[in-house]
Amino acid sequence: GMLAMDDIETLRARIDALEMARAHQDRAIEDLSEALAAQWKQVEVLQRQVARLSDQVQEASAAAPQGPEPPPPHY
Repeated sequence: GMLAMDDIETLRARIDALEMARAHQDRAIEDLSEALAAQWKQVEVLQRQVARLSDQVQEASAAAPQGPEPPPPHY
C-alpha cells in the first residue's frame, strides 16, 4: 500500500538520525586512528631507548671487574 505522510516523515527522521550517527562514527574512527598512529610513534621511540639502554648495560657489565664483589665499606 501507499505510505502515509506520517510514515514518510518518520522514515526521514530515522534516516537523518542514522546519517548523524554515521558522521559521528566516522569522526570517532578518524580520532582513534590518529591516536593510534601517535602511540605507535611513541612506542618506536621507547623501543630505541630501551635498545640503547640495554647496550649500555651490557657494555658496563663487560667492563666491570669479574669475581666476587668486596663487601660495602660499612661492614
